[in-house]
Amino acid sequence: MSDIEQLSINTIRFLAVDAVDKANSGHPGAPLGDAPLAYLLFHKYMRHNPANSHWSNRDRFVLSNGHASALLYSVLHLSGYKVSIEDLQNFRQWGSNTPGHPERGDTDGVEVTTGPLGQGFAMAVGLAIAEKHLAATYNKPGFDIVDHYTYGICGDGDLMEGISHEAASLAGTLKLGKLIFFYDDNLISLDGPTDLSFTEDVLKRFEAYHWHVQKVGDGNDLNAIAQAIEAAKAVKDKPSLIAVRTVIGYGSPIAGTNKVHGEALKPAEAAETKKNLGWPEDKFFYVPDEVRKHWEEVKEKGAKYEAEWSKLFGEYKKQFPELAEQFERTQAGKLKDGWEKTIPVFPTDKAVATRNAGNLIMNAFVKQVPELIGGAADLTASTKTIVKDGGNFHVDPKGVNIWYGVREFGMCAMVNGMAAHGGVIPYGSTFFVFTDYAKPALRMAAIMHVHSIFVFTHDSIALGEDGPTHQPIEHLMALRAVPELTDFRPADANETAAVWRLALERNKPSWIALSRQDLPVLDAAQHNIYEGVKRGAYIVEKGGDSPDLLIVATGAELWPSLGAAAQLKKEGIATRVVSMPSWKLFEEQSEDYKASIFPDHLPKLAVEAGSPIGWWKYVGRHGDVIGLERFGASAPGKVVLEKLGFGAGNIATRGKALVERVRKSEAALAGK
Repeated sequence: MSDIEQLSINTIRFLAVDAVDKANSGHPGAPLGDAPLAYLLFHKYMRHNPANSHWSNRDRFVLSNGHASALLYSVLHLSGYKVSIEDLQNFRQWGSNTPGHPERGDTDGVEVTTGPLGQGFAMAVGLAIAEKHLAATYNKPGFDIVDHYTYGICGDGDLMEGISHEAASLAGTLKLGKLIFFYDDNLISLDGPTDLSFTEDVLKRFEAYHWHVQKVGDGNDLNAIAQAIEAAKAVKDKPSLIAVRTVIGYGSPIAGTNKVHGEALKPAEAAETKKNLGWPEDKFFYVPDEVRKHWEEVKEKGAKYEAEWSKLFGEYKKQFPELAEQFERTQAGKLKDGWEKTIPVFPTDKAVATRNAGNLIMNAFVKQVPELIGGAADLTASTKTIVKDGGNFHVDPKGVNIWYGVREFGMCAMVNGMAAHGGVIPYGSTFFVFTDYAKPALRMAAIMHVHSIFVFTHDSIALGEDGPTHQPIEHLMALRAVPELTDFRPADANETAAVWRLALERNKPSWIALSRQDLPVLDAAQHNIYEGVKRGAYIVEKGGDSPDLLIVATGAELWPSLGAAAQLKKEGIATRVVSMPSWKLFEEQSEDYKASIFPDHLPKLAVEAGSPIGWWKYVGRHGDVIGLERFGASAPGKVVLEKLGFGAGNIATRGKALVERVRKSEAALAGK
């Protein structure tokens, strides 16, 4: 190791230590141990341009053990990204762009939000899937316009989490040769030595997953790490794991212990660490001039890399103008003009399950939206999320159909990684009840604001015979509670068409809950369904000029609600019926529009085959909700719905009782 390399590595270490100490919060151990690896990657190996963190052909880097964020911020600062010394000094403070864990969109150069262990690992797999698919789609002989690596660092905690097993298994199956992960093998976790809970042979595990594995015995040996990187890059048909034995808190008086994992060094400990590594004890956030000059090379190389690529792409545009136009459009996250004209309109003469409608809709528009790619968690035949003639990614990476296997959490995190990569619109699908397995990844999609689409079918107790274990109850409300995540629960095939259009247009994360059972179809000529769905809620049955009752329903429950309205009409109770396919979209509307849908004077009854929590916001404390405060039952779906109160008869009875109660209350008030 040369003097300038050692000085650069120590600069990374102490920028991180000073940031953590100033905040009196953070994780100094991993930055002290992993600084040589970060130096080698960002200074020597990664093809990246700090002046343009969005250059499409950059190598990606994922810090899966996101608690080591001070390491990443330090190396981003030195590389020339928009992370200043002042930003490092504001580590973990209100409004800073150096938050406690790396967050996509907050910090220039951060590819994905990490911290919940294992998710960064899985998202890196998603990044590598996107790279492989785009390379197969766009590259031509002599024109490798998509040709980059995904590098990552993970720790013991990442590899303990089940999601890392899910993602690593699929990565090996997909032969993702441009994915290289470094395992920070420091023998320590937060509670103490890893032999308390983590004693397996990690390299053998990854060998079994069909990864190329290596071991570096000393995390300060740059030559050994470099040789391992070169060997990993030489293996084209396997992802690589390089286990690097590091010392957590290297150089500190508490090195090699869990005490240095998650707390700032005490002033005396920080001073001793600087002394041990030959660093000025009285200097803070210090970057020697020769180090600053040394890192200028990164910016110079980065500009050269992008300039060479831009020249190549210029020639590519001349020879392959249509592909080039598609590449630029999809990288910009723009849909093809007029694509929505391919979306079908469904007639009213035949009932259609919204999961089946979803398949017809996808296959109608997909030729105009070639960036769509995805699959299901071993449920393609049930969720109907397959693109006919779309090819099999596993056989030919041009294919847009991915078989994720029974890996719901891993699937959704990989979808997020693909979305973060850009150039694709990814989706993942499973039964709605299994969002329990995937919830942390759905939350991460919302935090990152990536264009991930999640398609969940078998959306209620109407699932039927499989019983309570497979019948979602609390799931609608649980996911509606996630900020920045758009909910869609369409009532029929034409609402499903509108939902898919909006999911693609909004360029934000969303989930779609679809029915197993066949449902009648709304008349597209009678209702402006797209505009109605776009506003989140709209009137399906007006109920005359002066209705007595308002029933609001989502999804399949719209139909028995319409039946109840017809029954109530015969009893002299005029009923307005509102379809509300998206709470999120409704809340984005003006107050005037909201009042037009839910006028104060009307008694309101909500109907949804799920938890009633939350509906009181719309029906008011004098309203009523037909929902579920119990689990479902194993029986044919129609029977379960009827027995649990979702037949038109019970809805009509509850609606009539609500109207009578309100009238009595009004009469009593008038009498006073």
